[in-house]
Amino acid sequence: MKVIHLIGGGDEGGAKSHVLQLIKELGKTIEVTLVSYRKGPFHNDAVAMGIDARIIRTGNIILDLKRTLELVRSGKYDIIHSHGAKANMMAAIIKGITGIPVVTTVHSDYRLDYMHSLLKRFSFGVINAIALRRIEYHVSVSNNFKEMLISRGFNPQRIYSVYNGIPFDNEIPPCTREAFFERFKVPFPLDCVLIGIMARLHPVKDHETFLRAAAEVVKVNPRARFLISGPGDDMMPQLKQFAEKLGISSYVYFTGMVDRPYDFFQTIDINVLTSISESFPYVILEGARFARATVSTHVGGLGDLIESGFNGYLVQPRDWKRLGSHLTELSLDEEKRLLMGNQLKEKAEREFSIRNMCQTQLSIYDKILSTEKTVKKDGKIYDIAILGYYGYKNSGDEAILSSTLETFRKLDPDLNYLVLSKNPRETMQSYRVDSIYRFNLLKVSRKLKKTRLFLAGGGSLIQDNTSTRSILYYLTVLRLAKKSGAKTMLFANGIGPIKRSVNRDYAAKILNELDAISLRDSESYNEVKVLGIHKPRIYVTSDPAVLLEAAPKEEIDALIAREGIPTDKPLVGFSIRKWSSNGYLEKIASLADHCVECLGAYPVFMPMQYPGDFEISKAIMGYMKHPASVIEHMYRPEVMLGFTGRLHLMVGMRLHSLIYAASQCVPMLGLVYEPKVESFLKEIGQPSAGTLDSLDGPRVCGQLEQIWADREKICQDLTNSIERQRIMAHSNVLSAYHLLKEIG
Repeated sequence: MKVIHLIGGGDEGGAKSHVLQLIKELGKTIEVTLVSYRKGPFHNDAVAMGIDARIIRTGNIILDLKRTLELVRSGKYDIIHSHGAKANMMAAIIKGITGIPVVTTVHSDYRLDYMHSLLKRFSFGVINAIALRRIEYHVSVSNNFKEMLISRGFNPQRIYSVYNGIPFDNEIPPCTREAFFERFKVPFPLDCVLIGIMARLHPVKDHETFLRAAAEVVKVNPRARFLISGPGDDMMPQLKQFAEKLGISSYVYFTGMVDRPYDFFQTIDINVLTSISESFPYVILEGARFARATVSTHVGGLGDLIESGFNGYLVQPRDWKRLGSHLTELSLDEEKRLLMGNQLKEKAEREFSIRNMCQTQLSIYDKILSTEKTVKKDGKIYDIAILGYYGYKNSGDEAILSSTLETFRKLDPDLNYLVLSKNPRETMQSYRVDSIYRFNLLKVSRKLKKTRLFLAGGGSLIQDNTSTRSILYYLTVLRLAKKSGAKTMLFANGIGPIKRSVNRDYAAKILNELDAISLRDSESYNEVKVLGIHKPRIYVTSDPAVLLEAAPKEEIDALIAREGIPTDKPLVGFSIRKWSSNGYLEKIASLADHCVECLGAYPVFMPMQYPGDFEISKAIMGYMKHPASVIEHMYRPEVMLGFTGRLHLMVGMRLHSLIYAASQCVPMLGLVYEPKVESFLKEIGQPSAGTLDSLDGPRVCGQLEQIWADREKICQDLTNSIERQRIMAHSNVLSAYHLLKEIG
């Protein structure tokens, strides 16, 4: 494998350390070339480390691009790896010309890189933002930066994390405090408690917070002194003036740039970082190498290294009071400084070594080349595109998506997904998939041409009970998928009711063109046959949500505590949606009161869709005589499933509230508003209270009492029936996977 790294070459601090140490380590395994676009310490250090380092600097950006392109072509590199604005621009253009895959490392929040200069922000900053969008693969140096990229619409499936690492086994020349003080003319007593920060003097590093905290420390510990090291002559006068204003000038000293950083860390007692934004700063690892007690702002990936209160302290950015408190404590307690420093070193050495960093990066290169090889075969980027009622804050539909993706990932962890959603950003963040706005049909059409298998489902997509627009939309997208060349499957769907004859004719035409149709109930199978659909493979399965796994106990406990739900009484869940039936709110309120009075239970209303179900639940509670709770916040489907498992009984109108109950073997009573509810209850052999129009209060109260008395037997029956449902749902996913593998 041959990789060429492109970088501006003016980099300092963490970015410089990351790139040079990574390339040196990679060079032990693969062929690596480093191109810098300027002369200076960065390039000189690379050469000194034995790296194959080149300089391309003509003074003309077009010539720089031409020479880089010539080098890339002549070197026959497999991957271009870029770092920073100019390099990203070059790499994006060269990829467009050569097709060589490009990966870029995001070392910082690119929106903050030029916050000190309006001109650079709207020149280099804009260029970098555009280039980043044109590059398909991204490496973040912290999980925090990965989340940032996802929140800004970058494809989560092509974002990788490589934590910074340093060598822990190389020899470092010793440096005494006396020698350091003499070299930098530091005027402090040698026996002071020395608190240091090494960071370029830049607004994003927020040295003012460090100085404010220093002013707090000296009030309590006059032995404390403060060392500020790093380049930035422009800001130094301003910071010195601020220290003077705080009355601590004699306690603070600026060394300027320290060319051998480890000398600094051997000199100080406490290592500090006050940045507003970071990726994964090297200065913390370098301090850990010498077991220095550390206090830092909680930025970047530092939460993965520092366990606040155990091996260091983390504070929120700009919280100078808490920073000052921790620094005061450590400055007065040498034993605690030593303990925390040693604990930090142990974890850093174990998890953040240069060897780990290199192995992770090599695996990313392998993954990129494997992906590119697959894409070149058929021009397809996505293995599976999924359409359903996603992004509408509906727990049931989100449960379908979550369980479907998780089951596919267990079968094949390397599949790439596209989800059509009402809220793409939210879907990307929740499920780590690429996502687009479902109603942008031009974009949908373009993306489907790059898709191998299209799944429409689950849920009840093919029906016009809600509106004709809905059925026309889903059928139109199915047709687009088929015309684009993708295999198409109606996946675990409910069909009907389809009332209008024109919609029935259109549905029959489109569905007959599909490769496969799986239906979640036998009623839908009968409807398909009546429509005259016979060409695709057709079979009955179950709702994918039965495969969903509950969240850990701690998350369920947190929900209960946050919502103020009592734990000293048996709980009865109510999942109610808005409907047109008259007087049903009062009837359900009466049922909930009956659960209190006759069963000794406490009602909890569980909205499955926000805000609609929440508003209806509040309205019902307004008719009740007894207290009840409603879950006010929206939680992941896995959490709602886990909470359902804490219930003694579920009274459900929403289909997926009943599916949740069945999955957790919780007895239930269904309130029927659509045939799909009745069908599911029949499939699992559980009782129905009838339709909302015919709800008979005394009869339903009797049903509740009978179910309550038979809970143990019902739980056993549900254990058997839900296992059958899971086998069917898993087989359905397998069928879709086999359809995908038939391609090509």
